[in-house]
Parts: sequence; structure tokens; C-alpha cells
Amino acid sequence: MTLESIEKNIWDVAGLRVICAFPEDVYLVKRCILAQDDIRLIQEKDYIKKPKPSGYRSLHLIVEVPIFLQNEKKWVRAEIQIRTLAMDFWANLEHKLRYKKELEDEMMEEIAGSLYSAADTCYELDRDMELIRNKIKNGGH
Repeated sequence: MTLESIEKNIWDVAGLRVICAFPEDVYLVKRCILAQDDIRLIQEKDYIKKPKPSGYRSLHLIVEVPIFLQNEKKWVRAEIQIRTLAMDFWANLEHKLRYKKELEDEMMEEIAGSLYSAADTCYELDRDMELIRNKIKNGGH
């Protein structure tokens, strides 16, 4: 384990989670972040458009950002997760419910199905709330 190896292989030494009210805002925040001339996109993982098998939804950006040391500027990688309130709610509770639990396979399968269903419900809630917001924004039309 060397400093060079860490810099090359660990992409999320620093992280940031941005919580938005609506799904459209997730992509607006992404565009604003990537419009910065001192942020380089390395990799994008769109788990909103293609959720994980668990139902997890979020947009992950691996970026490089400059840090300024005494005699140099160094580019370091960071992960930015952008998601809605509903996605964050689901992800936090899913983690608390499943993390390091010793459950039988049958029980895990049943719970996985329920969690996936709950993730879909959260996604539908996001879409419904966005439709309401857009209707209000457009004067009811």
C-alpha cells in the first residue's frame, strides 16, 4: 500500500452528497457542477435511469478536483452523489435494515423484494411531486 497506489485506485477519498427536491434538479445540479472549469468528470454512474438490482437510485459522479498544497496544485478524485429526498430516505433506511444482518436466504429474498417495491414507490412519489411542481410552475396548465 503506497501513496501512489492509493491515488491510483481509491476514487472516493473525499465525497459529497447533494440532496434535491425533484428528479429534474438532480440533472440540473450535475450540469452546474460539470460546468465548473476546475472539475473534471472521470466517470458517471446513473442509477436513476438504471437502478441497481436492489432498487437503489442515485446519480454518482467521480470527479477530479484541484487541491492547493504549499508548492503545488494536485488533482484528487472525489465522489459526488446526487439524489432526491425520497431516494435518500430509501437508501438510508435500506442500509440500516440490511447492513451486516445475518438472515436466511429465503428471508433475504423476501426482504429484497419488499425493498425493491419500496424503492419503486419512492420513485413514483418523486415523479408525482415533480408533476405537481411543474403544474404549479406553469400556472395550472
